[in-house]
Amino acid sequence: MPAPHNPFKAAIKRGELQLGCWLGLAEPYVAEISASAGFDWLLIDAEHAPNDLRSIIAQMQVIAASTSHSVVRPPIGETWIIKRLLDAGAQTILVPMVESAEQAQALVDAITYPPHGVRGVGSALVRASGFAAIPDYLQTARDEICLLVQVENRKGLEALDDILKVDGIDGVFIGPSDLAADLGFIGKAGAPEVRQAVLDAMGKIVAAGKAAGILTLDQKLQSDSLEAGATFIATNIDVTLFARSIREAAISAREHLKK
Repeated sequence: MPAPHNPFKAAIKRGELQLGCWLGLAEPYVAEISASAGFDWLLIDAEHAPNDLRSIIAQMQVIAASTSHSVVRPPIGETWIIKRLLDAGAQTILVPMVESAEQAQALVDAITYPPHGVRGVGSALVRASGFAAIPDYLQTARDEICLLVQVENRKGLEALDDILKVDGIDGVFIGPSDLAADLGFIGKAGAPEVRQAVLDAMGKIVAAGKAAGILTLDQKLQSDSLEAGATFIATNIDVTLFARSIREAAISAREHLKK
């Protein structure tokens, strides 16, 4: 029996649009509600959200009962962190701040068992193999692991052509917020210069035969990214959705009852 099928990886390889939402509240209950919404993928964030391995696992478990696919973002692209996430059952990893082909190759090595990579072999202990219930896990795991890398600063953009030549990368995600900051437009991801840099990068990614992705709440940039060939687009964030709704609820209550 092989490793579980990764529908997200298969879909972006076919060029099918996958719509996602960011999960930053670090709460399985919220992840379960989000998993009922109908997004194709849900990003469990450990870079900017207060997640640890146990909270990530708990969220993956509730998402697994839905039609949404879990994508996990570690705080940094270190081999030891990636190993733990893969063993915990993550099949799609989004690594932030990738700036060179050498770094990208190291990430490919980190998700691959020896002799072709450096992923530690401990499948009998881990959730990924069903705790040794999947007899062919070691032989088939790599086929179903999806590696996405984030290019989100000038150094990454300058190295993008070389990064795209690295075999084993399934997609490249452009991060507008960090890119805006590095280009001198911090807090202004909608600046024309930033938008153009994003779309130019999208064109390169698609031309290289890789899947292109983005997180943006800007509907115009969402549409432009789709037109540029993006196949995985996150359109919202649970934190901002909740914050906006709860603030609006408080304003509405005051207007209605404190006259």
